Amino acid sequence: MSVAWKPSEEMMKSTRLYQWMEQLGYTDYEAFLSASTNDIAWFWKEAEKALNIDWYEPYKETLNLENGIKWPNWFVGGRLNTAYNTVEAWAEKEETTDSKAIVWESEDGVVQTYTYAELKEAIARVANGFKKQGLKKGDVIAIYMPMLPETVIAMMAAVKIGAIYSPIFSGYGTEAVATRLNAAEAKMIVTADGFLRRGRPVAMKEEADRAVEKSPSIDKVIVFRRLEREIPWNKTKDVDWKDILKEQPLNETLSMDSADPLMLIYTSGTTGRPKGAVHTHAGFPIKAAFDAGIGMDVKKGDTLFWFTDMGWMMGPFLVYGGLMNGATILLYEGTPDFPKPDRLWEVVAKHQVTHLGISPTLIRSMMKHGEEWPKKHDLSNLRVIASTGEPWNPEPWLWLFEKVGDSKIPIFNYSGGTEISGGILGNVLVRAIGPITFNSPLPGMDVDVFNENGTPVLNEVGELVIKQPWVGMTKGFWKEPERYEEAYWSRWKDVWVHGDWVIKDTEGYWTITGRSDDILNVAGKRLGPAEIESVLVEHPNVVEAGTIGVPDDIKGEVAVCFVVLNKEEKQVDQLKAELFQLVADKMGKALKPQEIYFVKDLPKTRNAKVMRRAIKAAYLNKDAGDLSSLENPQALTEINELRKKA
Repeated sequence: MSVAWKPSEEMMKSTRLYQWMEQLGYTDYEAFLSASTNDIAWFWKEAEKALNIDWYEPYKETLNLENGIKWPNWFVGGRLNTAYNTVEAWAEKEETTDSKAIVWESEDGVVQTYTYAELKEAIARVANGFKKQGLKKGDVIAIYMPMLPETVIAMMAAVKIGAIYSPIFSGYGTEAVATRLNAAEAKMIVTADGFLRRGRPVAMKEEADRAVEKSPSIDKVIVFRRLEREIPWNKTKDVDWKDILKEQPLNETLSMDSADPLMLIYTSGTTGRPKGAVHTHAGFPIKAAFDAGIGMDVKKGDTLFWFTDMGWMMGPFLVYGGLMNGATILLYEGTPDFPKPDRLWEVVAKHQVTHLGISPTLIRSMMKHGEEWPKKHDLSNLRVIASTGEPWNPEPWLWLFEKVGDSKIPIFNYSGGTEISGGILGNVLVRAIGPITFNSPLPGMDVDVFNENGTPVLNEVGELVIKQPWVGMTKGFWKEPERYEEAYWSRWKDVWVHGDWVIKDTEGYWTITGRSDDILNVAGKRLGPAEIESVLVEHPNVVEAGTIGVPDDIKGEVAVCFVVLNKEEKQVDQLKAELFQLVADKMGKALKPQEIYFVKDLPKTRNAKVMRRAIKAAYLNKDAGDLSSLENPQALTEINELRKKA
């Protein structure tokens, strides 16, 4: 494996991971990684101590498996509240009370800052307001908001009084919102009148109203006036955020059992309705804080910025990963290349961001504008760039590493999921990092690669599996325990099958080639779509590519590729021939695609993942299942039309 970045000894020894390893008696990372899964109860007990989790009542047992590996009980008997550990504990410390907790920048350049003390007071006022509107322990409150300080305040206010919040992507329309409100049986929803996107107002209140009409469980709609625009108002249900904020601060922060539900995040399934992952007070926050703090080296005084939405798991990850480590979190409302192509880099430089989180698709879109844009800004405070959401292709990874990071900033490739509360695989900062790969499982994650017979394999594609429970593991799906067991535990006994297709090499580096339900089997050879896509994007005229497998009488399955070009191409037949030849040269003639189509766009989820199952369904004219997270449904129409012409 080629090494792109290697930590100096001084840098390695300065990391929280290395210093914690030393405290536990380890200087060799491999030995420490092995110890982290040899005794997972010991490991996670030490992890929560390293994060300085405050307990109202200490736990009696770190891990109890009397209900089996699918339903572990962590920190049994312990009582705590995430709102206290995330904000109030720092507000009570003299050295951090006036430290910045949240910095928010709007698309039109307005900046707002909350210290930990200010954030604590706002949360306490809103918590009291929620109580007076009838929200109580165990009730579900939906958070349908853009990236605002008030979004975090609403989340923490709910947590403070023992309610359960469910974040919903700010770009969802009526049906997607209503589906989630009804699945969660939400009692209340917090929304905004709208937000700015590419200089234009995006209405939210009207979408929320239409969703609430379809959701009989909703009693109250709390409305934050972000844009101060004219909106419809229901005198019976609607409550102005300003009135909520006028309440006296609530002093009590409810003591919660470690296993009490904290948050429901709904994820789109390949078929049917979304799944509600249940996360607890001692689950998601501790795992997120661990991965950010110990894994990515987020420290007090750092600034963490993840380009995301609160409706995706990386939104809550940003909140807990930053604030539970005493850092500042940056929330940005707008798009990364508006009003100019350097807006993302401008924001990073202006706020002295130390840790930036992005997706490969975001970087591919920034690449189109050229390397001169990031070079206009002082990015010298940036220590780590983290990436999640989908597999990388080498070219955009190298562009980010070399052109943006000047070949000095490590890229923390990070892969896990909503049901994980963070990462399974990562790039720990005490090992060398190579392009597009992962250099380790995250400590505490007992990970392997199985072939179709359930046997561990090296140097060949297989299923990513987890063999022991971990802190942050979803406590089932909301009111659907059987569906949860079927989704992750039905293939091999007591083994979590994650759904990623992965190669682990003999040097301990891991490569994700795609979702295992996206995998191609061409003439008996299994390959991930990302392998072909990476070859196609090597061509200078190709911006991105999507690959699916379609049935074939001779080979069983063949690849069909959809390619987005960076400019209008007149010599279409010649370019197509070049691309066919490129794949044949790189991967062998047997794996050459059956067809390559040029399209304007690939269907993507709202957090920029290419939706291959939607491509396949459109091309084969089949039902694609839940498409509520799709950003650009018009892309599917184009693909469907291509098939008809073929």
